[in-house]
Amino acid sequence: MTAAAAQGPHRARYRRILSFASREFVAIWWFELVLPRFGLRGVAERTRARRMQRFARRFHALAVELGGLMIKVGQFMSSRLDVLPPEITAELEGLQDEVPAVPTPQIRALAEAELGMPLERVYTWFDDTPVAAASLGQVHRARLSSLDAEDTGLDEVVVKVQRPGIDEIVAVDLAALRRVARWLTRVRIVADRVDAPALVEEFAVTSLEEIDYLHEARSAERFRENFADDPRVAAPEIVWERTTRRVLTLSDVTAIKINDTAALRAAGIDPSAVADAFAEVMFDQVFTHRFVHADPHPGNIFVTPVPSTGSGTQGGSGTQGGSGAQGGFRLTFIDFGMMAEVSDNLRQGLRTLLIAVTARDSRGLVRAAKEIGVLLPTADTGELERALTALFARFGGMGFAELSRVDPREFTDFAEEFGDMVRRLPLQLPEDMLLLIRAVSLTSGMCSALNPAFNVWDAAEPYAARLLRDESGTLMQDMAEQAMANAATTWRLPKRIDDIITRVDDGNVSFDTSRLERRLDRLEGIARRIASGVLFAAMLVGGALLVGPLPPLGITLLWVSVLPLLGALFLGRRPR
Repeated sequence: MTAAAAQGPHRARYRRILSFASREFVAIWWFELVLPRFGLRGVAERTRARRMQRFARRFHALAVELGGLMIKVGQFMSSRLDVLPPEITAELEGLQDEVPAVPTPQIRALAEAELGMPLERVYTWFDDTPVAAASLGQVHRARLSSLDAEDTGLDEVVVKVQRPGIDEIVAVDLAALRRVARWLTRVRIVADRVDAPALVEEFAVTSLEEIDYLHEARSAERFRENFADDPRVAAPEIVWERTTRRVLTLSDVTAIKINDTAALRAAGIDPSAVADAFAEVMFDQVFTHRFVHADPHPGNIFVTPVPSTGSGTQGGSGTQGGSGAQGGFRLTFIDFGMMAEVSDNLRQGLRTLLIAVTARDSRGLVRAAKEIGVLLPTADTGELERALTALFARFGGMGFAELSRVDPREFTDFAEEFGDMVRRLPLQLPEDMLLLIRAVSLTSGMCSALNPAFNVWDAAEPYAARLLRDESGTLMQDMAEQAMANAATTWRLPKRIDDIITRVDDGNVSFDTSRLERRLDRLEGIARRIASGVLFAAMLVGGALLVGPLPPLGITLLWVSVLPLLGALFLGRRPR
């Protein structure tokens, strides 16, 4: 959808988003570009954290007001630690689908239009009170008709229905975001470190998949197949005859929420066993099935008690067990709208990163990050390589268990020392890797809440070791090739240095600076004109901003801005 197509019933929404973005751009331009030109960089730096927090709060309010895709934008932004400062991500990480439920008659009308018949013929009972309401859709409980129940073997189901008109809202929001991204490409300080159009397109793909319930249904089926022989894991069954792109019907698998520790203990289930099982299952998804539930928050994971039998039941650790004192259970996943694929390329990239870490090769680690796409090709990585060298020197010889015993203040000090440098880099995570990091992060947080002594490094270590072990032959070959390349460079280095010194001693090294001097003369004139132009723009914008609150000062700035304008037009011109 283009900007012109957004000029229909949702025109006000489109303009509201662009108006918000334009005001924020002016503020950023003034503080980050204009003020430093006049020696006021300190003002910009002192106020930056506070300004970022205010921006995040204003965007939070905008997202709640508009709903639709804007809430998803805020949630997406909160996960982009690679390109956004912590003041923004921390403020937005609590953004939830704070929207009222759609009136049931509208939901019924949409569902009947999609299914092609009255709901009374599809379901013997449909609960008008939604179980959950979100920005893109809402969920109702229902009971299948006797005929469908006989065919599917199911009775109680949940029906997920899109919010009416959400397709048009998503199209308008994406049109506005694409326009904002084009604006960002013209801001050099942003364009040098963030590929904004690519970010928007990644977000668009995820969002369009999330409102396609057929895509979610296929993902749920694939997930069920992956764990078909694993008694630790369950997923709802899809009622395909009652599922369309905008209506999803699936078996009701509601049970104990994974973070409800009181209910777990009441059911005889040890929360720490749940934490261990949950971590195992999530890492199995990453390293074995390579298809990962990327949104494993408490609302999407249930713990279903499994009655103990004489032969035992599936317990929390993934082994057969269970007794009267400790009941068995399985983990039931729902909501498969956000899934991550561990592609061959990503798996190879992770392996390359592990090789570099194993060799404590900071340059190799940076090279691997570029291959995966984490670092944009324009990245100046010298400072990053020095930071990684310091990291390897301090923590490189430690195993996972040793790292877990390091004073957290050491990590904090290291992050403070190099955090700003990392955020200045053109760092951008590919969509699948971002979703993967999100999944592991949510897993770590959930497991730590269930068991304060839980250590995600201990849970991940066997899988990382297996990844390297599976590739042991090529791993040793790659490391050997890297060692030979380094040895060859080292062998040739003394001779090349000696050749250069000999040429200098013989007077055979000369430099022609005449062309450079002519270029510098021209650049000096251009610099004078640019400085005058910046001064004119600064006075013009500053005067326009101050005309309201301080009319005398604002009008004076507007008049005085004519002087640097004349300078921009006539100064610095030199005859050729």
